[in-house]
Amino acid sequence: MAAITSTRNPIIQAAKALQTKAGREQSGLFLCEGEHMVAEALQAAPQDVVTLFVADTKAAAFAGLLSMARSAQVYTVPEHVLAAITQVKTPQGIAATVRLPRSAALDGLGQRVLLLENVQDPGNVGTILRTADAAGFTGCVLTPGCADAFAPKTLRATMGSIFRVRIAFAADAPAAAQALCAMGYAVLASLLDGDDFYARAALPQRVCLTIGNEGAGITQALAQAATHRYSLPMRGGAESLNAAIAAAVFMYDLVNRS
Repeated sequence: MAAITSTRNPIIQAAKALQTKAGREQSGLFLCEGEHMVAEALQAAPQDVVTLFVADTKAAAFAGLLSMARSAQVYTVPEHVLAAITQVKTPQGIAATVRLPRSAALDGLGQRVLLLENVQDPGNVGTILRTADAAGFTGCVLTPGCADAFAPKTLRATMGSIFRVRIAFAADAPAAAQALCAMGYAVLASLLDGDDFYARAALPQRVCLTIGNEGAGITQALAQAATHRYSLPMRGGAESLNAAIAAAVFMYDLVNRS
């Protein structure tokens, strides 16, 4: 292990730049913060972990994690240097830089897929990915206008599920929906004025659930590209649900009634 003691060190500055999308795109890396996320990265893709930063006071405590690193360069740093890299208020003593994954192919996402259109809140995108992982959805299509899946806040909300849900990036949501339809997927539009979701007929094994913008929902073009249009019944006074909550209700019922 090498030691770095200054926040001005170029390696530290490069890691700090990963807090921005431009920094991630330029380097091809993203930053994992904290014991849980670093452990998930090392378990899922140890070959993609490039650098590990560990607080010099906690190197012994994280010896087990550090032993999982195959080819990563490990640096010990003072806690104030680690704090300069991360965005969390109380760093847990470890962080890692990880290679950004390539976009998955649409035909490699599995039988249960999400398509997110203009879901702008990082917490919502991260929570949806975490719920997808829990519910048994294996892939997610992200389109322009969605929060960056590899931004620090989004990553924290995924709680490591980012390493298990395959991510595909598509330039156009309706075109992606049409492509999935051609592959035999039932593409479900989530709408406020759709048919009762719970009264639906049987669906094919391949299902793609679309979730739209927190305020505006999915676009008309995406709704037209869908094969089915559903809404969740609102039995109380609320007009709609949070995007992540709605996605969770849809996904779990789809899995339970498959």
